[in-house]
Amino acid sequence: MGETRRVAEGLVFGEGLRWREGRLYLSDLHDRRVLALGPEGGFQEIARVEARPSGLGWLPDGRLLVVSMRDRCLLRLEPGGLVLHADLSGLASFDCNDMVVGPTGRAYVGNFGFDLFAGLEQRPAELVAVEPDGRARVVATDLAFPNGVVLTPDGRTLVVAESFAARLTAFDVSDDGDLSRRRVWAEIEGMVPDGIALDAEGAIWVTSPATGELLRVHEGGRVSARVRPSQSPYACALGGPGRRTLYVATAPSHQPEEALARRAGCIEALEAAAPGAGWP
Repeated sequence: MGETRRVAEGLVFGEGLRWREGRLYLSDLHDRRVLALGPEGGFQEIARVEARPSGLGWLPDGRLLVVSMRDRCLLRLEPGGLVLHADLSGLASFDCNDMVVGPTGRAYVGNFGFDLFAGLEQRPAELVAVEPDGRARVVATDLAFPNGVVLTPDGRTLVVAESFAARLTAFDVSDDGDLSRRRVWAEIEGMVPDGIALDAEGAIWVTSPATGELLRVHEGGRVSARVRPSQSPYACALGGPGRRTLYVATAPSHQPEEALARRAGCIEALEAAAPGAGWP
């Protein structure tokens, strides 16, 4: 694979990259903003989330859903602004994180499980399913920092990155959204998988900020490509014409104070081996 190129700069810490209708959307987590990057460059502010935004997705009617991390909520963007879609504070062990929203509008939301930035002892976390009407329930437990999440094109398989277990974990998805047949999709020894993106050949792009790499991983663990962006990669998405461009959010640090002081977060890009598939 070729080297990445920088397509946008000046972010604090980009997360939750999503491609929709010709624009790249993202959460600038530590700057508390949801942004869109247009084809001509330049960011447009879509919303402010004071409790820090993370995962993004859309309901079938086009309304944007945004994870609000610190208050453990899922917000919905209406013409008048953000409103509460689901309160997850009684279901999520700690700050909510990344999310995937499938074709029916059902969302799957992960969380930290513990206070990462305070350096506390690691604890397991849950994956919460949120229906389009806001009803929520826990559908998976004992996950080691569930992070990036994808759904296959048929909506029948969900894969989640367990950052602190160095693996991608898969589940079968039932008609009602329940998860079953938990299994290891790929072990990624020595890596800390963060954001992920599925392609049409069934491979998953995985960001590993701890090692500064972006990997293309196949079920079973085979790695067919390794890319080293200019900074540590935290999130990725396949978009652009034909969904053949891999966009990557990079930053020199995930620590809030350092990220805010430096404002060195970037969006980098390269042409992918296969187009994007499934959700997000």
